[in-house]
Amino acid sequence: MAHHDHDHAHHEGQTLEELRQLLSAESWDERYSAEHRVWSGRPNQRLVEQAADLEPGTALDVACGEGGDAIWLARQGWRVTAVDVSTVALAKVAEHAADAGVADRITTAPYDALADPRPAPGATFDLVTVSFLHVPEPDFAPIYAGIADAVAPGGRLLVTAHHPEDVNSGVRRPHGPGLLFEPDRVLATLGADADGSAWEVEVAETPVREQQMPEGPMKVRDTVVRLRRR
Repeated sequence: MAHHDHDHAHHEGQTLEELRQLLSAESWDERYSAEHRVWSGRPNQRLVEQAADLEPGTALDVACGEGGDAIWLARQGWRVTAVDVSTVALAKVAEHAADAGVADRITTAPYDALADPRPAPGATFDLVTVSFLHVPEPDFAPIYAGIADAVAPGGRLLVTAHHPEDVNSGVRRPHGPGLLFEPDRVLATLGADADGSAWEVEVAETPVREQQMPEGPMKVRDTVVRLRRR
């Protein structure tokens, strides 16, 4: 869920329960209550790159945080449903959307991935975007399959994440094993790499960008997957 997790506690050797606790409303409400803005308010670079050419329709922003991506999408003409485990974050989304003049295009709803992996049961969207939602490996398949269920026929799923190489390169502190992932994990989870798949793989890349870290600018690698449901 975090765009910049270098400030998280050291996750090496944490138990599954401890890792799951990091996904809890309690954990994130506390974090979002502590500062006026945890994130920059700017949209994620990968979302802008991948969605700029898409015809606006309905979008679901999963683990939306304070709404930087949702507000950018709304400004492009999308009707956005923004979901997050933290109701404190969702209140900020509503406030920032009003400030940006797009409150009528953004709806918020709570989403606890561990309680029900489907972010919008019964609803589907032209674009489902999920940025930096890192979950324990045993929870990955149900959560990402639940998120993918929200993609309408002909719609797209966009997944952006931190690539595992970032831990090896020392950019990020070690996370619990398996929290960071490569494109292949998304493709395998959804069967997008199989013949006759319901998904067309439009993008499966690991691009590098520069990110400001406390110790200065560093190169970081992202996992970027864009799938289209046939």
